[in-house]
Amino acid sequence: MEKKRNRTGAVLWQFMKGSRKWLAFSMIASGCSTILLMTRPLVIKYILDVLSGEEHPGSIPVLGSVLDAFAAGRSLQGFLILSSLCFIGITAVGGLGMFFMSYLAARAAEDTVERMRGRLYDHIQDLSYIQHSTMDTGDFIQRCTSDIDTIKTFLSTQIAEIGRALFLLVTVVSIMLALDVRMTLISMVLIPGIFIFSYIFFRKVRRRFTETDEAEAALTTVVQEHVSGIRVVRAFARETFEMRKYDVKNRYHSDTIYRLLRLLAWYWSISDFVCLLQLSLVIILGGYWAALGIISIGTFFAFFAYVERLLWPVRQMGRILTDMGKMHVAVDRMLHILGQQSEYTVNGAETPVIRGNVEFKDVSYAYVPGHPVLDGVSLTVKQGETIAILGPTGSGKTTLMHLLTRLMEPDSGEITIDGMNIREMEKHWLRSHVGIVLQEPFLFNRTIRDNIALARITAKENEILETAAVAAVHDVICQFDKGYETPVGEGGVTLSGGQKQRIAIARILLKNPPILIFDDSLSAVDTITDEAIRSSLSRRANRATTFIIAHRVTTLAAADRIIVIEHGRITQVGTHEELIALQGLYKRIWDIQQQVETSPEKTEESGEHMYAGL
Repeated sequence: MEKKRNRTGAVLWQFMKGSRKWLAFSMIASGCSTILLMTRPLVIKYILDVLSGEEHPGSIPVLGSVLDAFAAGRSLQGFLILSSLCFIGITAVGGLGMFFMSYLAARAAEDTVERMRGRLYDHIQDLSYIQHSTMDTGDFIQRCTSDIDTIKTFLSTQIAEIGRALFLLVTVVSIMLALDVRMTLISMVLIPGIFIFSYIFFRKVRRRFTETDEAEAALTTVVQEHVSGIRVVRAFARETFEMRKYDVKNRYHSDTIYRLLRLLAWYWSISDFVCLLQLSLVIILGGYWAALGIISIGTFFAFFAYVERLLWPVRQMGRILTDMGKMHVAVDRMLHILGQQSEYTVNGAETPVIRGNVEFKDVSYAYVPGHPVLDGVSLTVKQGETIAILGPTGSGKTTLMHLLTRLMEPDSGEITIDGMNIREMEKHWLRSHVGIVLQEPFLFNRTIRDNIALARITAKENEILETAAVAAVHDVICQFDKGYETPVGEGGVTLSGGQKQRIAIARILLKNPPILIFDDSLSAVDTITDEAIRSSLSRRANRATTFIIAHRVTTLAAADRIIVIEHGRITQVGTHEELIALQGLYKRIWDIQQQVETSPEKTEESGEHMYAGL
């Protein structure tokens, strides 16, 4: 526990670099304001003692001298007016100090969390593909928003309150000791017990906050998934199922909140009882001593006022510890992200000219140790060659392409481009020369033009139009009312699957990389559009080395070579004519698809059994 608290403090101190001066000024303002405001009960004490006929009211030396000067030679009315003005002046200056305390603390907090957000977001960008794929998006969002706001709340309010409470404690105890030692001891007899109780409470409440944060993250994930997949939910009429799923997470989240609230209720009720008991002791004994003349009426009032103010930071200790518990949990969750290794920790430094000669040398990879997805794959591809890849689901086709872009690293073997091992290449440089179009392309909530130009923001208008024409989507775009200025909605929700794929293809063609990868990205377009796109690509100057993953044989047939992958190994290599003359997977799929074209009524059956027995 102690180690975690030290780590949290070190992290906050590191991120506060550049803002520490504002926090220091806030503490200075807090100290000055607190000391000044704590003299107000002394003013009231002096007035009461004068009114009650106390010959030597007694006060803090400096303040007593000022008040004595007010009283000397003046009428009672004049004394009360000057004392009131003194009280108002102290309050005004003290209030100004409180303003600067809050403003400077808020500025320090905002600057600090701005750096936190930037650091966290930048680090998320640097996490590997595997790390992103294994963590819930909702949890990422929770850590970047709600958890950061929790830290900001603590920095902007509670750190200043902790400083204020310490100044208040020192100031009040010093004044009380100066007034009467016996009353001071009576006024503080129960306060140590409240501090001990607060510490025990803090240990328990932190665990509760961890539970509520995790429950909220799970709830956010459900909402994010539902909103993102709303079309699937509607298509399968699964609204009721999703509502029940949400209700389960919502109920669990509510239960964790209730458990936390019960714990807080116990704390506030017990601490309030002890604080009121402490006030009662001051009233009973102080009133008795005032009646006997042991202390003055003004002193009795001053102690009552100071005990109330002294109990304020003690009662606030629960709120401070509550927010501190939240903050510790939030920092731990942020550190969990920052503690994950950046994929650029393992990176090359070379930035060679990339032409497109690719070679896989005995490459193997396994997501789960002992169960390789790729097992000793070797393949040589010449610059400008088009390679088609066919294989059953899970055979390693996409994994092979991810290894080429260094989204993952092979367990054994090596991949070279133009004779250089890609491990030696800087990852950003490598990926800027490899364009990949995924089966499920993602479009941003911007216009069609902006989505295409994302690959190269300096692209000219004619270049955008040209790549859209090559992707067979220019005519479709022109049919929209706003043409290229048409917003596509979040994730491209306003477009069909084929339109999204073609815009994604246009985007990657605008990048014009020497290596192109189409990961089943022509599956959502019809055969005629498919053929048109491939013909346009083949006619382009400076033809790129192209990898096409597809299940439609007509898409594969025009490739220079076709690779068949089964169970992580290359089982067949050849042209379309060579492979249909051999017994194997390619010929079986060719026969099935030919049969489908001639017998449409068998489409469903053939689709189910295309890869049967593989």
